[in-house]
This record gives sequence, C-alpha cells and structure tokens, in this order.
Amino acid sequence: MYKLFAVTAPGLQAFTAAELTELGLLSPTVHAARSPGGVAFTGGVEAVYRANLWLRTANRVLVRFGEFYAAAFSKLRKDTSRLPWEHYLVPGQSVALRVTCRKSRLYHSTAVAERVAAAIGDRLGELPPQVKFDQDAAGDPPQLVIVRLHHDRCTISIDSSGALLHRRGYRLGTAKAPLRETLAAGVLLASGWDCASPLVDPFCGSGTIPIEAALMASSIPPGGKRSFAFMNWPGFDTALWESLLHEAEGQRTADLPRIYASDRDAGAIDIARANAARAGMGDAVEFVCQSVSAISPAGTGWVVTNPPYGMRVSVNKDLRNLYAQFGNVLRRQCPGWQVAFMSSSFQLIGSTGLDVDSSLSFQSGGSTVKIARGAVPVSDGDS
Repeated sequence: MYKLFAVTAPGLQAFTAAELTELGLLSPTVHAARSPGGVAFTGGVEAVYRANLWLRTANRVLVRFGEFYAAAFSKLRKDTSRLPWEHYLVPGQSVALRVTCRKSRLYHSTAVAERVAAAIGDRLGELPPQVKFDQDAAGDPPQLVIVRLHHDRCTISIDSSGALLHRRGYRLGTAKAPLRETLAAGVLLASGWDCASPLVDPFCGSGTIPIEAALMASSIPPGGKRSFAFMNWPGFDTALWESLLHEAEGQRTADLPRIYASDRDAGAIDIARANAARAGMGDAVEFVCQSVSAISPAGTGWVVTNPPYGMRVSVNKDLRNLYAQFGNVLRRQCPGWQVAFMSSSFQLIGSTGLDVDSSLSFQSGGSTVKIARGAVPVSDGDS
C-alpha cells in the first residue's frame, strides 16, 4: 500500500476529498486526511492510476516514497540510497528535484538536491542527470522528485502525474485570463449542480466551465486523453490501465442536460467551440456570441460562471456596473435559478445585489478568489 497525497489549490481540499470518497479511495469517516496543500489517502497501484484518471480538482498525485530523520548530509544520502528507486526510475533517467528546507540543520536546497541525486546514483549504479522541471512545457516532463525537510524530518515524494492534472488535453486555445480546468471543476462542485439540470455560463471565455460541466455530466474521466508520469515507471501495468479506461467507457452517459455558454467576444466563442470539439463535447454545449443581458434560459437550473474581476483582464477598470447588470439580469431573466460565480472582490460581489454566500475561497495565481453561491430570488421588485 502506498501513502498518497492529492495536491490541490488551497480551498479545494473538501471537493477533492469528496471525489476520492466517491472513487472509493478515501473513507467518509476520515476527516484528518485534509491539509492546507491537499488530501492524504492510501492505496495500491490501482489507486494511483484511478486517482490520476478521475480527479477533477487535484493538481497532481504524489507517492510518499520515504520519510526519515536527517540532520546531516551523510545520513540524508545513506537513508535516501536505501529507498527502492528502481520501482520508479531506470539507470540514467533524468530527474527534476524540487527541494524545500524549513527549520532544519540542512538548509541549503542545492546541497540537499546534490546528495539526493548522489543517493539515487548509489542505488541505481548511475548518477541521474538533473533537469529543471517546467510544469508548463509541452510534452512529458522529467520525473519529478519532491524533497521536503522540516524540523530535520525528510519526506521524499514521487510525482505520479507528470504535467499538472488541469492539462486535460483539449484546451489548445485560450481566451483572455483562462480559468484552469481544475478550478472550473471546483466551482461547478461548489455550486451544487446536480449534473441533470440546465446550466448557463454567460461569461464562458474559452469554454472551460461548460466543457468541464459536460464531461462531468457525461461521466467522462478528465484524464482519459493524456499521459502520466507513472506510465514511464519500470513496473507500469498496461493491462490494468487499459481495464480502467474500459471501465470508464462503460460508465459514460449519453443523456445530458442542456448546457448553454455565451460570451460577447466572437473570438472567444470560436476558441471555445474548438476546445469543446477536441474534448468530444462539441454537441453537448450550445455556444452563442452575445452579451450577458441577452441570456434568457427557460425553466430553472444553475448559472455558473467566471466573470471578469479585474486581476488581469481589466486592471484598474471599474467593473461594478458590469456586476450590477449581471445581478439585474439574473433577477429579471433567471428567477429561481441557483447561481455560483467567482470574484476577487467582496465589493464586486456586493454590486450584484444578490444574497450569496462568499465564504468559500481558493488560491489562483497567488491571489485569493472567492466563490459566491446562492439562489436568485423569484421576485424582488427589480423588473
């Protein structure tokens, strides 16, 4: 059994824990599994594969490879060399070492990385080339090894994911200030959308929220069209992986709810349509080029969206009028609907005039982003 850790954006741990529970990888009674950086769980090789295949809100899945006390470089190298590196690396394979040292006698991260690389060489008989890990580079990155020293306690983790899990493989084109797929899945889960009712995104940009919604409603795994670091491990079980893909195909749902997506930027709509087609969701989402005031959905459902909030697209631009208009449109044209939207500003959220809960937040690009959730009133006299 492995000790595993699903890394998440701070604030999304509860949703990742819920996903792991639904996958049968985490007991519903385990509350202490969450930490600021993600969710700890245990499992075998199948758990590693299944978590990477299905988790929608996690950034990567780590295998906690080794943990020991190391207050001297000799001890660090000796204990690191005892770990079974041959399960994850072949002699001479390039590695990327990410080292952090806090409140430890071994405080120089470069020196720690040198000793860990030497220890891998001791175990495998050949010193591994060290390369810089670029999580945004195209193609498969080198095997990432994460070393953390805290109060002289050394924890070594092997990354099983490779490229960050938000890279589903369908979004080659992006509009302005694109939303990561993992965060889009997070706001959808936070909204409480039931995957059966209609869903509207009036600020769809490159289409990430509606595409993720369509994948969720279809029960299609987000990792089904990409590769992972564990596929390069010496013991990769191809048959097991193929069986998980076959199992996922059998769970696919064809009966989908209506999903509407719009944006006033025609170029963004073209990009969104192309992304949806690559995701196999071209027929699942109805894309329209229109302003937010033009939405007029029938019945009831959910409005889940990521409106501009001034952090990159509209720096120094007053967006209060846009948010006020957004709130007025919802009250006038979507009474009784549920709404969830993202913003960095309590002031902008308040400008909608909607009674929403904005206590949930997460970190995106080093900034705090709030998720505002609530119900659109059926009638409040603003018509």
